Amino acid sequence: MSTAAWTSFVKSLASYNGDLSSLTAPPFILSATSLVEYSQYWSEHTDLLLEPNFIKHEVDEVDPVELRRMIAVTKWFISTLKSQYCTRNETLGGEKKPLNPFLGELFVGKWEDETEDKRLSDTILVSEQVSHHPPITAYAVENKENQTILEGYNGVKASMSTTSLTVRQFGHAILSYKKLNEKYLITLPPLHIEGMLVGAPFVELEQKSYIQSSTGYFTVIEYSGRGYFSGKKNTFKARIYKDVEESSDKTKALYTIAGQWSGISNYVKGATAPTPKDDIFFDAVNVKSQPLKVKPIEEQHALESRKAWSKVADAIKVGDYNLINEEKSLIENEQRELRKAEKEAGTIWQRRWFEEVDYSSLAEEDDETGFLKLASMANLSIKNVPSGASDGSAKEKEVETMTHWRFAPEKVDQETEIII
Repeated sequence: MSTAAWTSFVKSLASYNGDLSSLTAPPFILSATSLVEYSQYWSEHTDLLLEPNFIKHEVDEVDPVELRRMIAVTKWFISTLKSQYCTRNETLGGEKKPLNPFLGELFVGKWEDETEDKRLSDTILVSEQVSHHPPITAYAVENKENQTILEGYNGVKASMSTTSLTVRQFGHAILSYKKLNEKYLITLPPLHIEGMLVGAPFVELEQKSYIQSSTGYFTVIEYSGRGYFSGKKNTFKARIYKDVEESSDKTKALYTIAGQWSGISNYVKGATAPTPKDDIFFDAVNVKSQPLKVKPIEEQHALESRKAWSKVADAIKVGDYNLINEEKSLIENEQRELRKAEKEAGTIWQRRWFEEVDYSSLAEEDDETGFLKLASMANLSIKNVPSGASDGSAKEKEVETMTHWRFAPEKVDQETEIII
């Protein structure tokens, strides 16, 4: 990639009027991976995702079992961040733009149980592009043996500032432990991409995200970039409270966690900030992730991501920009023809494993997902606003819709074409 080409691209971003997530990126900045694959990063530490199932009440434990589970869920969430936001930077030498999934694109796989006692059992992933305009990916991670389901969806809107690309995330995740009768609502932090002007882009998370437990416990995670004093990027501080009301007073934190989400974090009991000498909370450098097992391309369905994009991915890997454009155009033109045919026939594309639920007329007692109750407990908006927006905030006044994508596990059980 030439400096002139990069500079020209950055200038085009700065002058673009609209949502940058819909902008077609030049070939030299493209990743060979579709965005629909990013759902796998939610569970590359499957042992941490499932750990709350094995935390039981013990007589000699000072902390309530529900608090210990909230600590475990917070640890799992922190463990997902490096894979979600640093993977491309480390493997490709800089942040690359993923391929825009087409409507109906699928990605599936499983994490096999690698424990000696086999207490985890296998965990599956299903990911589906449920919307193209705006781009939305829905996903579910399911472990039948431990009756655990993580479901959610993610969409983004991007804009260019003077020195960085700002990204607002939409959507959330709901983590259900059916054996424990516990649920957790997880919001997604805003982010920005730094290093744009020098051609070495990387992700920094910003502001806050939240985890609300059905047991009341509430985690607030604050993100910051390269600090003036610490000099370290990807820094964060998380505090766990008894409930959302107590979160208004930082001195009431039950536990405080701090460090780098891409590195090492430490934790202490109480509201005092931990130091590197305190107990390690999570070590993102040395705790290895477990890759998702995906079947070979030749065994995949035409809608599965790696098969659908295989020729584009091959062209990206060898840097053949003409072939990239040619193969991408074939897929994009085919999608346009499908949408045109559907419009003429008065039909819509049928989603495979997910359903859009309108919460505007749904009562809390009828909500099996627990979303309404959890959002109410956390004082979070249920509208289609940026993830983590509070109830009654200014952002709420911009929209009226309250539709969210939900997993339909029975549809996966009835699946006959896609082999996981």
